[in-house]
Amino acid sequence: MQRLKLLCGLSVRAFRSIVPRMKKIPFRLTPYQVQWLLIVGFVTVGCALYLRYLAIELSTVALACDAGLQTLACKSRAVATTLFKNSVFGATALVIAVLHVMRPSIVLLTGGLIAAGLGIVLYNIVLSGLAIGLLILGFARPAPATA
Repeated sequence: MQRLKLLCGLSVRAFRSIVPRMKKIPFRLTPYQVQWLLIVGFVTVGCALYLRYLAIELSTVALACDAGLQTLACKSRAVATTLFKNSVFGATALVIAVLHVMRPSIVLLTGGLIAAGLGIVLYNIVLSGLAIGLLILGFARPAPATA
């Protein structure tokens, strides 16, 4: 047992001398990434608003789709209705936001923004709101140490 502790202690010391300590780099967006997120956010919320107010809640479209009309609007209405009834938008946004808090990246931030934007507009408000809060929390990192 003593020999195992000695070997483990030596390997940790040797590892620390070979591999320098990694620095935690704060997650910051470049101006191009901010512009990308603005475009993605506006397009996502615009599409969700179009789907909600011109396909789901518009009574003439709803009656025509319920009567059996087979158009792209009716199919997208059926898919969106199934997804928001099962809270898929909110749950997806929450999972992506938790991953973004653990390991921030622009890919996770974009996916979380898309899922949360769809969830906020399409009736998954609680989970999507929590996901947006976690996405913002992903920018919180410890301040660099001062000398």
